[in-house]
Amino acid sequence: MKTLRTIKQVSEYAGEQVWIGCWLNGKRSSGKIQFLQLRDGTGYIQGVLVKSEVSEAAWESAQQLTQESSLYVRGTVREEPRSPSGYELLVEEVEIIQLTEDYPITPKEHGVDYLMDRRHLWLRTPKQRAILVIRAQIIRAIQQFFDERDFTLVDPPILTPSSCEGTTNLFHTKYFDDDAYLTQSGQLYMEAAAMALGKVYSFGPTFRAEKSKTRRHLIEFWMIEPEMAFVDLEESLRIQEQFVSHVIQSVLTHCRKELETIGRDISKLEAIQAPFPRMTYDDAIKLLQENGFDVPWGEDFGAPHETAIAEKFDRPVFITHYPASIKAFYMKPDPGRLEVVLCADMIAPEGYGEIIGGSQRIDDPQLLAERFGEHELSEEAYQWYLDLRRYGTVPHSGFGLGLERTVAWICGLDHVRETIPFPRLLHRLYP
Repeated sequence: MKTLRTIKQVSEYAGEQVWIGCWLNGKRSSGKIQFLQLRDGTGYIQGVLVKSEVSEAAWESAQQLTQESSLYVRGTVREEPRSPSGYELLVEEVEIIQLTEDYPITPKEHGVDYLMDRRHLWLRTPKQRAILVIRAQIIRAIQQFFDERDFTLVDPPILTPSSCEGTTNLFHTKYFDDDAYLTQSGQLYMEAAAMALGKVYSFGPTFRAEKSKTRRHLIEFWMIEPEMAFVDLEESLRIQEQFVSHVIQSVLTHCRKELETIGRDISKLEAIQAPFPRMTYDDAIKLLQENGFDVPWGEDFGAPHETAIAEKFDRPVFITHYPASIKAFYMKPDPGRLEVVLCADMIAPEGYGEIIGGSQRIDDPQLLAERFGEHELSEEAYQWYLDLRRYGTVPHSGFGLGLERTVAWICGLDHVRETIPFPRLLHRLYP
């Protein structure tokens, strides 16, 4: 029975023989030497076969290998400074598991639609693997940040009886004899959890039935949604900038090799340190108008507006105090200026747009009931949400970070479709 080691572990076995289960990523030959580019999911290593030093069977087996063939190799680990990993494998035995034929993704260029149809195979390429490793590290960093600060992880429901924000962009389904919807946010439920646990966060899938085809939008995506009792907007903003800075530093520490693989300009990430700059919506409108944008007060910002604002900074920027008319019903008005709300969007640099949206929530039961009427929301459907204000209301705040858009920004990707293993887009439900 073989005792398998991983490529990630080879540094522990320098000078020793190991067995590795792997796939052939590519190969080349220079007469009496074969160079096998091997991968096993944990990393890549070059396997070297010298014809005069291996059996004829091992040599012939290596010659048969095709791209993405699966195999076991036995060899001696040796240090190789020229290798990206610092090691290579002097292969002595090759045991073929399967020889592939006509592997559909080759080193040549393929169109996006072609690759998306074969997403299950595209994931094997070095760039896509690196993105998924970075995504996993971002998730670890997110959980670490909140767990170390005494937040409790709470799981909101996927099926809900109503919209979180009163929109119609919902996926409808039947819940026996009732109507139900796939969640677009767990926020309202997290507010309930915060009244029980103080500081909470959720981490789960959300769904938006928006018929948009932009590089920033997915139909199914993951959200991180903290809610905090006894926290105002100012404290929430401090937590948000510390949170994003923590995630960036964690990726820089643990995924530098993967960032290099995808060609990310690491210096841009190294500049991301709290505190982040802030500007009010009023100031943002003024800045845009001074830069040639015809955007009146009271209009929401689109991608070009956010990009123009972000270009003025080398780190994320908060835009605060938006007009109440363009924000969700649950956001608390500014006591000194009721036409704007205590909210903020965090805009990422380099044109990646909003990555966090948050606000202080309305804590007055009467005002919240009025908002139901103004937004034509069913008071019956939201009665439980109103109960949170009727029984022990407190000032509280929260925010939501979209994981895929954050991955796109950190990785410097052109489109969010590469940030999730199997993206769901407007016209794509396969594979």
